[in-house]
Amino acid sequence: MRMRMRMRIRIRIEASELPGLTFPQSGPGAAHGNVHVAVQRRDRPAELLDPQPGDAAAVGWTLECTAVATAAGTDVKGPYVQGRPGARFVYLSWNAVDEAGTFTMFRRAKLLLDAVPAPVLDEAVHSGLLVGRLGLTDACGGPLCARVVPPRITWSAGARDQTQRGAGGATTGPRRSGRSR
Repeated sequence: MRMRMRMRIRIRIEASELPGLTFPQSGPGAAHGNVHVAVQRRDRPAELLDPQPGDAAAVGWTLECTAVATAAGTDVKGPYVQGRPGARFVYLSWNAVDEAGTFTMFRRAKLLLDAVPAPVLDEAVHSGLLVGRLGLTDACGGPLCARVVPPRITWSAGARDQTQRGAGGATTGPRRSGRSR
């Protein structure tokens, strides 16, 4: 029987080219205002990690995870990692924030972890850090959404001493949106 060893790994998401604080709705209605982007917690869509304004020059999040060697490859798990083995991903949630501070999600980007090249993931497990770099504005000038795979995102293994550096604000912890399920 093969022993399954868990290794600590961090995923750092570094994003730039944000679309701004306003996004027009498709169809009737007012534009989404005070747009923010955050990482969405697994099974808790209203719990957002470190929301950042849509007009920031750059933003970043660091996710604490574990990596487990399986017969199918490396499986990455964590509180902000979604999906089943072999189909893991991280959601970036786009939210409009009203005057009361209520977050209302209107769009999401799905960063597919199964699109990380196996040699990069292996090196990241060894170093303890996987870094994803991407721009967050889509081809139409709006917030990036849907499936995000290379070349839209670039994955690399980081050095262990890089785990504390970020592209944007420090990870401050989860924030609950005002959205109900």
